Amino acid sequence: MEIALFLVALSVAVLTITALAERIDVPAPLLLILGGVIASYLPGVPVVHLEADVVLIGLLPPLLYATAIQTSLVDFNANRRSILLLSVGLVVFTAAGVAVVVHALIPGIDWWVAVAIGAVVAPPDAVAATAIARRIGLPRRIVTILEGESLLNDATALVTLRTAVAAIGTAGAAATHGGEVTMGGVGLDFLIAAGGGVAVGVLAFVIVAWLRKKITDPILDTAISFVIPFATYLLAEEIHASGVVAVVVAGLLLGHKAPILQTAQSRISERMNWRTIAYVLENTVFALIGLQARWIIEDVGASELSLGRIIAVCAATLLAVVVLRIGWVFVARYLLVRPGPDPATGHAPPWQFTFILGWAGMRGVVTLAAAFVIPEDTPHSEVLLLIAFTVVAGTLFIQGLSLPWLARALKVPSPDPMDDALARATVLQQASKSGLKELKALEVEDDHGVFELIRQRIDQRNFAAWERLGTVSERETPSELYARVRSAMIDAERKRVLEIRSAGTVDSSVVSEVLSMLDVEESMLDVATQNREELKTITASRRRTGDVCDELLAFPAIETMEDPVCARCLAEGLKWVALRQCLACGNVACCDSSPQQHATAHFRETTHPVMQSAEPGEDWRWCYLHHLTA
Repeated sequence: MEIALFLVALSVAVLTITALAERIDVPAPLLLILGGVIASYLPGVPVVHLEADVVLIGLLPPLLYATAIQTSLVDFNANRRSILLLSVGLVVFTAAGVAVVVHALIPGIDWWVAVAIGAVVAPPDAVAATAIARRIGLPRRIVTILEGESLLNDATALVTLRTAVAAIGTAGAAATHGGEVTMGGVGLDFLIAAGGGVAVGVLAFVIVAWLRKKITDPILDTAISFVIPFATYLLAEEIHASGVVAVVVAGLLLGHKAPILQTAQSRISERMNWRTIAYVLENTVFALIGLQARWIIEDVGASELSLGRIIAVCAATLLAVVVLRIGWVFVARYLLVRPGPDPATGHAPPWQFTFILGWAGMRGVVTLAAAFVIPEDTPHSEVLLLIAFTVVAGTLFIQGLSLPWLARALKVPSPDPMDDALARATVLQQASKSGLKELKALEVEDDHGVFELIRQRIDQRNFAAWERLGTVSERETPSELYARVRSAMIDAERKRVLEIRSAGTVDSSVVSEVLSMLDVEESMLDVATQNREELKTITASRRRTGDVCDELLAFPAIETMEDPVCARCLAEGLKWVALRQCLACGNVACCDSSPQQHATAHFRETTHPVMQSAEPGEDWRWCYLHHLTA
């Protein structure tokens, strides 16, 4: 009963603190750790000892899988060199550097013990860095690299730690273990662990992919996904391969192939369930980190080392992990990676991006859990635990709190919602073009005007996407009017259905199905309009959403005319939604969301291929011939 009450109280506290963090605009991980530290000293709060197996088997696989299935395999592959240099090279470099610091400051400590604690504090957390990076809006390329690094660096750290622990045992009981640990052996262990992990991950992908082709029930499909990370991790560890690599590989491949392997309902169900699981586990993990504070600090009181030396080694280790990371990313970037121009800007990423990447090295629960892998009878084990806790708390608070300020000070740009809106509209337009081509090729008798209805709905979807780019701020767009009116109608419809349910005249399962239909439609309205107000305030200076054609190159952006109007709309007594200017002749006409679509009509009459938005603060162009934007 006490355990159950504690778990309920922990859940309530985590959700409350997370909601409070969002309200006061403070990173939730930091507030949760602080709350956990305070709670550990409160009377009545039980002492919580995190076990390595609980974290490494119970928490790490689902957290890695939840991140992996949402990570773009295309983006991961595009940044693979940077990711591997950080997730493998930097972890080994940090472990070695920290080992030197710890060996120098703790008298008589064994080199392999120093390497073990170096491996423990080396990997940044998969949750902390990306959670804070996304919250403050770092460039997507940085977020992708941080995600990819955090997915794989645990594997490098755990293999290094496992080797160091084996070496500690060898030194203490040579007769039992036999032989010595060599650098060649370490490298071989890593290759076996990584290769075996990849093989198990691919095998898990093949099996699940085959099953999903046979399954259409979204509930069963989602239930299978709950088993995947644990089964994959345990199978890999059983054959002494890397469970971390196996889970990541399986997650990346299954996420990439999900549009082909799963039904739409299965994808939506899996996405929502895993977002919920990740949300709960991520936030609970940080609270658990804080709850370790009291007993770790109390255990250090019995240490043979002086308080000054303990403080010195903890502070030096924290400083080392920060400095070593920054030094590595700059050396790797300019000597090894040497990135070319960013496709989005046409320029090489500035040094500020590299510095932010180096500063975003927050540690998390894996570091603390890995510290428990070091044998308890290891000399100064209580100090090693405190070192791990100091690095986790120190990086989260120092780097986590300063990262938003640093990003602003260095003028690191955040993703532009207007860029996203333009790219979204372009992709939808090109998808619609393919869909309409398929519709035209279908040899089906249409005696009821179904094809025309489909075309109208596709046009309405595309118009709504283009309207999000920006229109006259004080004027309601057709899609906004539709969302407002339809939402009011759905409220009235739901009220009537609930009255029918209360009367008991219709079977409850039928009523539930009708309510679900209304919920689905309402959720689509919510998603379609959630960023509208934000987009209205964005002024974008340059946007490139992909390849450009000869026509777009031939007609560069211009300064559109002041106070533009659609003359044909005025003549017809109509109101326009947004205005476009022809770059061949300068004609200004209304967009496709407007009643008469005069800009498109102008293209059909003149075949002038490129138009530009004539709205204030917008400079994007559209090619009618190739359906491309610039």
